[in-house]
Amino acid sequence: MNSVQTRSAERALSGGTWLIVCGAMLYSILTVTPLMAAHTAEEWDWTAPILPLVVDAAVVIVVKLDDVLARLGGHGGRWPVVLRWMTGLMTLALNTADSALKKDLVGVAVHAVAPLLLIVTAETSLAYRRAIARAVAALEAEQQAERERREQAARERAAQARAEAREEREHAAQLAREQREHEAALAREQAEREERQHREEREARERAEAAERAERERREREREQREQERERAEREATARLARERADREARERREHQEREERAERERAALLARGPANGKLPEDDARQIVAAAFSAGLSVRSAAELCGWSVGWVSTRYAEHRDPSAGSGVGLHAVEGVGA
Repeated sequence: MNSVQTRSAERALSGGTWLIVCGAMLYSILTVTPLMAAHTAEEWDWTAPILPLVVDAAVVIVVKLDDVLARLGGHGGRWPVVLRWMTGLMTLALNTADSALKKDLVGVAVHAVAPLLLIVTAETSLAYRRAIARAVAALEAEQQAERERREQAARERAAQARAEAREEREHAAQLAREQREHEAALAREQAEREERQHREEREARERAEAAERAERERREREREQREQERERAEREATARLARERADREARERREHQEREERAERERAALLARGPANGKLPEDDARQIVAAAFSAGLSVRSAAELCGWSVGWVSTRYAEHRDPSAGSGVGLHAVEGVGA
């Protein structure tokens, strides 16, 4: 049996099972509803179909889940069996209760047909599904084993073909190797003859080159000696110039240091005068402001030393901070004089 036939059998089993379940549910509702209506208060007559629907819903759940578990090859344990039999027995009891209360044995037998058929169908369909699942698993295992045997045979044939091809390649390679060795022996002999001839020619050429090289080395040594003498003279001249430049730079540094020290003494002398009693001449005031700016004094202190206004001193400070601002010197000078 192939997979198509197995699926067809499963569909037939599933369709028949659900047909019986639906028929039994409909028959049960039609049979049990009058019984429930007779044993229910009049104002609650409309609830009569609820109990058969609940019981039949449990039957549907059991049948569906058993179908799924059977397809998966699983087993739900004892509780699904308890629920299956309990719902079947409840359906049987509800369907035969009315006839049993009336002591109608024929009615009991007639109304027991659908519940008993439902119980037996549920158990039988479950057994069928499990048997089909086992058969399908066995068939798939057999097919898998057959595929593995075919694959193994194909691998063995491929390995044998590779071995034969490898032997052929090794034989051809051996023949080619022997041919190459023979040709290499002939080529070696020819190469040895040519090598002897080339060696003799090379020795003669090397002797000539050695003589020429010796002459060239002699001329090269003479040229190198001349170059060394010229480089020594250049180094001496460079060293003399470097000493002269170093002496000149040292002299300039001393002169610059002396100028700095003299300027520092002059600034100290200007600042040591103390506050001016009146406005000093502009040249003297500018010198005092420059000395105060260099010493880091405040604008007010510089103004006290020179006797000029704070605005004029601020302008001179600005000129020292930014020499490019010298374009406004004349205007500020006039303002300072006016002050």
